[in-house]
Amino acid sequence: MDNIRGKTIAITGAARGIGLATATALLARGARVVIGDREVHVLDAAVKQLSSRGQVSGHPLDVTDRESFATFLDKARADGDGHIDVLINNAGVMPVGPFLDQTPQTIRSATEVNFYGVINGCQLVLPEMVKRRSGRIVNIASMAGIVAVPGQALYAGTKFAVVGLTTALADEFAPQGVTISGVLPTFTNTELISGTHPSAAQKPVEPEDVAAAVVKVLDKPKTLVSVPGFGRRSAMLLSLLPDGGRRWLNKKTSNDTVFLQFDAAARQAYEDRAQHATGVVEDD
Repeated sequence: MDNIRGKTIAITGAARGIGLATATALLARGARVVIGDREVHVLDAAVKQLSSRGQVSGHPLDVTDRESFATFLDKARADGDGHIDVLINNAGVMPVGPFLDQTPQTIRSATEVNFYGVINGCQLVLPEMVKRRSGRIVNIASMAGIVAVPGQALYAGTKFAVVGLTTALADEFAPQGVTISGVLPTFTNTELISGTHPSAAQKPVEPEDVAAAVVKVLDKPKTLVSVPGFGRRSAMLLSLLPDGGRRWLNKKTSNDTVFLQFDAAARQAYEDRAQHATGVVEDD
């Protein structure tokens, strides 16, 4: 059974980066793709870019606003066969830097987008999936949801929450015919790492690599998968190290400084967007 071709797949935060790459990969597999994003002008450009690749539509979406999310899903159902086959909770932001420098606005924005937004999506689509005893949810988490490093405390906290949520929901809803998975990328070559300088040991993956993992987990369901594939095992081993060993290894790989010492000017535009990541933006 093909879990992708002809299915209605809704993707949040899909106007750029991992979401856009995932939409592209799923269109290539014959899915009916509906993308959502809070920046309408970027969303419109993405739909135009994707339109030659298959059946795609886009609608404004603020994942932190439950009413906005519900409206987006209603439009996605109308664009398809009246139901959502797959929801990909991709929307997320990654503020970095010293923990004490994080503003209340940044903390609230990251928590609401990265975690509350995922909760919204899951609660809104699960009832229909349970009723049909069929459906899939894929939550884009992060390796930071298994191993946290300095300068990523806020982001890691939200992604640990998503990993825990995903694992618990996967086991709760498996008996009801619904598959819930998490995809955990390492550093990914998108705006999320702008201004940072990963070392050779931190070689970023590409958005297309993450998209390929989403396709793979839809073809062959699994609760948690990492990108690259060996990353989750390595992260779990790292999490078992004593404090001194973990800190020594972080220092050897520059994980202790990569998100504390970065080009603030090069990163400023992204940090500003991450700090104000709620609400639909109609104009550029």
